[in-house]
Amino acid sequence: MKFKHITLVFLFCFAIANAQTKKEKRADDKFKSYQYAEAIDVYERLIDLGYNSETIYRKLANSNYLNARYKNAASWYEKLVNLEGATVDPEEIYKYALTLKSIGNYDESDAWMRKFDAKKQDDTRASLFENNTDYLQTIEKNSGRYNLKNLEINSKASEFSPAYYNNKLVFSSARDTGTVRNAIHQWNNQPFLNLYAATIDENSNPINPNKLDRKLNKKTHESSAIFTKDGNTMYFTRNNSENGRFSRGTDGVSRLKLYRAIKIDDLWKKITELPFNGDDYSVAHPALSPDETKLYFASDMPGTRGMSDLYRVDIIADGSFGLPINLGNKINTEARETFPFVSKNNILYFASDGHPGLGGLDIFATQITDNFNDSYIVNIGKPVNSKKDDFSLIFNEDTQKGFFASNRDGGKGFDDIYSFTQTKELNLNCGNTIIGTVIDSTTGANIPNASVQLKDLQNSLTIETISDDNGNFTLEDICYEEDYIVVAHKLDYNSGKTSFTILPKKQDQTLVVNLTPIKKAAPIGTDLTQYLNLDPIYFDLDKSTIRIDGQITMQQVFAYLKEYPAVVIEVRSHTDARATTAYNQALSDRRANETVKYLLDNGINPERVSGKGFGASQLTNNCTSANTCSEEEHQKNRRSAFMVIKN
Repeated sequence: MKFKHITLVFLFCFAIANAQTKKEKRADDKFKSYQYAEAIDVYERLIDLGYNSETIYRKLANSNYLNARYKNAASWYEKLVNLEGATVDPEEIYKYALTLKSIGNYDESDAWMRKFDAKKQDDTRASLFENNTDYLQTIEKNSGRYNLKNLEINSKASEFSPAYYNNKLVFSSARDTGTVRNAIHQWNNQPFLNLYAATIDENSNPINPNKLDRKLNKKTHESSAIFTKDGNTMYFTRNNSENGRFSRGTDGVSRLKLYRAIKIDDLWKKITELPFNGDDYSVAHPALSPDETKLYFASDMPGTRGMSDLYRVDIIADGSFGLPINLGNKINTEARETFPFVSKNNILYFASDGHPGLGGLDIFATQITDNFNDSYIVNIGKPVNSKKDDFSLIFNEDTQKGFFASNRDGGKGFDDIYSFTQTKELNLNCGNTIIGTVIDSTTGANIPNASVQLKDLQNSLTIETISDDNGNFTLEDICYEEDYIVVAHKLDYNSGKTSFTILPKKQDQTLVVNLTPIKKAAPIGTDLTQYLNLDPIYFDLDKSTIRIDGQITMQQVFAYLKEYPAVVIEVRSHTDARATTAYNQALSDRRANETVKYLLDNGINPERVSGKGFGASQLTNNCTSANTCSEEEHQKNRRSAFMVIKN
């Protein structure tokens, strides 16, 4: 009976294990086919059954991350990175750091970014963090420029990608197709997206949204539209499709593509796919340059360095297109750069989770130049940016009003569109340069290898450098119109500082920072005549009287002892080698006593001065009794020295 019982238990356990294996395979199949929402459900049921593993933690973390469920993703990444024996990819460390920001844990996020930096030092994101560890203070300086309002047109579903179209606001929404099972997108269990248009009323509020032309909205995702100024041409994003239905690449995935439509007789016609699309990569989220000769977009096409990069392509006068050009490594990182928009003043706005931000996707801005590698990129700050995803910004510089999307807390749906008014212009002019020199205030000499720091009035460190061999330094890319302080430090000098103000117009300034040497007592064992660069105390032959030239030196020694009252010295006196040892010893003792007496007579405490004679035992040259020397050479041995024995 016992054997039968054991067998039944074994069979029961085998049945559970087999069921768990089937569930995990089912979840894996969902994950591989990008059905992340359903994969999460199955993996979580396995967790509830006690079936834990590194693979499940990883796929739960990544599935939640790809669905912007950052709080859940952070929890699963935490379990993964702390699992004993787990092999954690640096990319998962980065995603963990990013999701920690989304729950407001910036200190721990920074700690994991330092680990990411140690593992991937050649990664742009690691370099951006290492060079901008004070990114939160920088973002704070750009914050407070916008007033926000959640729009009435938002629903419980997802709304994003606003676009100007005549007197309307066109946007993407998943609001009304949830009743049909086939219209649910299995990536996130959200309905498929369609394009809607809302009329903008006299108060700049979008109202009465309705679907755009049915010829545009098919049984696929349609989103991210952009329109020419005359309203007759539009570019938009749609899944790879054939006859309005999904068409898939070689891996079974339906990628995103860009399409162009022409308005004829008030209807959108001639809907054509752009020639640089591909079945095995996505091209999405179009934006037009102010003169409408260039099209910007996001893609993971071959040559992309991250999850998605920003590109630009020329629109030829005949309607054809040039070759796509990657905007370069200053803008694009190994993460996501997406949702570009170009304003009237040629400012490129885009969303990124590779540049230092507050969490999820943040919105950044840069002035478009001929060379994007020279771009200065600004996080536009709070309240537009938040701990969650903030993206798809558009902005009218004439009215100082715009729109963007976010999945931040407190919204109505999965993603909401917010309107905003800009109250203070962004400072994208970051070309101010300070050239300076660190100088010794007593000698006027230039001081090399001094530490030079640029600080704002809140004492926050902005830039740090080192003066060169000639004492010169350069501080570049100072960006904010405010007061600054340059502080210099060098060993054995008191710190020095000078202040200046950056004015609205780009300018270069020249500064001098003076450092004063630190006065400090001579080290123990030092001869003060050498330390203070004084003439020695010399004596005439067979004499112990302090000569006139010696009195000048004595006064300088006296002044030093008064300035440093803790210093204690021993006077050490000597003779030349002519005469007997006993005579020389007695003569050197008299010289020591006379030297001490001079200092005591001038008010030095007796406890601070003592004297000792050394006869001819410590000659400074070879003028011994056996050698013939000149009187001048013998003179160099008839002396008193002042040795520091306490300081």
